[in-house]
Amino acid sequence: MFAGALGSAFGILLGSLIVIVSALVYLILIRQIRARRTTAIVGPEIVPAQKTFGLPEAFLATGLVSFLLMNVATSFRRTPAHLTSHDLTANLLFTLFIVFFVAAFLKLRGIDIDSLGGFSKTSLKRALSIAVILLLAATPLILFAEALTQGFFGGGSSRQEIVDLFNSSQTIQQRVMIIVLAVVVAPISEEFIFRFFIYGVARRYFGIAIALVFNSALFAAAHTHLPSGPPLFVLAACFTLAYEWSGSILVSMGMHSLFNSVQLIFLAFPELVQQ
Repeated sequence: MFAGALGSAFGILLGSLIVIVSALVYLILIRQIRARRTTAIVGPEIVPAQKTFGLPEAFLATGLVSFLLMNVATSFRRTPAHLTSHDLTANLLFTLFIVFFVAAFLKLRGIDIDSLGGFSKTSLKRALSIAVILLLAATPLILFAEALTQGFFGGGSSRQEIVDLFNSSQTIQQRVMIIVLAVVVAPISEEFIFRFFIYGVARRYFGIAIALVFNSALFAAAHTHLPSGPPLFVLAACFTLAYEWSGSILVSMGMHSLFNSVQLIFLAFPELVQQ
């Protein structure tokens, strides 16, 4: 009994230390972001500013945010329904439409998406390497938020509808579609919409801190699943800090894709979770 209590206390202590180290990593990122911005403000060199988000983008972002919030409000009022492959396809097509519409709008406005989003700032290999490291650092924070959520809502309640759809899939085609959506389409489209565009516009007018909190809360709410809110908020905050620190949206896209990949692996091999 004493050995069991000692082992439990050691596990709690070790877990707490891991969470603290994880938090320190992101606190260091925040400190470096602040130092970089201070240097840019007081630096003697004057760098020509590239065209960035303006009032037209602010109006477009406001409309997009309003639509997302209306969708969230509607989802909580309607009767819960099982997610189907048809729903996934419709959501996929609509999400891609929004991405292409925003991209076309920015192009017509003469905004350089490549430069503003840092697509060519780093190589894909380096972006993925940074994504792996920062996702590993973020995982304890996400798990801590998940543990708190489980304790409040009860065990097993944080599963989203797409998880149930993946578990109940009867055909390989349906599972392949979910994998492609989760690992490729969702990371690219959601990071473009939430981190690059909505966060970028909010950051332009309200600063990093307010934009980060607002964007993370919107990202969590947009998934329309209340028990998943706190972990998704932490996840989105880590994505945003990674994007802000690296200057490349490829990093947050890589983190998003890797995170979804790990989730799917655990769903496909539940014995790993039990172990």
